Amino acid sequence: MSKELRTVSGMRPTGPLHLGHYFGVLKNWVELQYTEEAYFFVADWHALTSDYADPSKIRTNIREMVKDWVGAGLDPEKCVIFRQSEVKEHAELSLLLSMFTPVSWLERNPTYKEQQQQISNKDLGNAGFLCYPVLMAADILMYRPHGVPVGEDQLPHMEMTREIARRFNYLYGELLPEPKAMLTPAAKCPGLDGRKMSKSYNNGIFLSDRMADIQEKVRGMFTDQARLRKSDPGNPDVCNLFPYHVLLSSPEEQAEIRKGCTGATLGCVDCKKIFLKNLETFLTPLQERRSVLDANPARVDEILAHGNERARAFAGQTMALVREKMGL
Repeated sequence: MSKELRTVSGMRPTGPLHLGHYFGVLKNWVELQYTEEAYFFVADWHALTSDYADPSKIRTNIREMVKDWVGAGLDPEKCVIFRQSEVKEHAELSLLLSMFTPVSWLERNPTYKEQQQQISNKDLGNAGFLCYPVLMAADILMYRPHGVPVGEDQLPHMEMTREIARRFNYLYGELLPEPKAMLTPAAKCPGLDGRKMSKSYNNGIFLSDRMADIQEKVRGMFTDQARLRKSDPGNPDVCNLFPYHVLLSSPEEQAEIRKGCTGATLGCVDCKKIFLKNLETFLTPLQERRSVLDANPARVDEILAHGNERARAFAGQTMALVREKMGL
């Protein structure tokens, strides 16, 4: 298929990726690489906006995340996988966009306000964190995409990106498209304890986890808290496990599980065994692809070097046009 459309997206290298990352982001990326000219970047500068005090794990996280991406199905021959900090044009465009972005736009950003209140173990009073949306706008607008795959929580950032593009075009002449938000279908992936799946809660199933470790995790996984015995009828709609059957089990199997749960003929232990069987089937090809990179670490460097070169080539074209428009 001719890839006439272009898209871009990135992810911060803050730790190992879990099932929530796959079903919430990566699955969509894998599909987009076949239909669009797709740029996917490791957002290491963005990681510094909150982890500037201890950046010691960023380099390791970058490599591990690329392995997870390739394991999930991203093909460096079908999309551009690159590292944000290796394409210096991102910093230049971010600086230029900041010249005309009102501070009031940044201060009203709901994500900025929420994280200031919720993250109490880090000092987020730095300029980099406040200007996070400008750098994000630069990351996106650099590749002049028609759309960006995002979840609903990123809609405020997307709207600001559109406003910044609109303001640039008004001040200097038409150049930057106003990319639309390509909403990623919501995928419910609760943590093992019922909270949001997160490495900070230690309640996740990671794409690189061994099945022996996953079995131990799932053994203690919350299910329907009101169901104390197998003879008690359960409710899949409030069960912490059933959303994973929706993602990994066939419709016929889901129907059987629902019938067995509500009719008290299928216990939670049996339900977990079905989940583990389907999860192993799902994870095996991902981990096999990942293991190729584990055995050949230099391949990760090659993927990033090739992607960095391709990204720089496009970014250089965009910046030449931006400088001309701005009289630089």
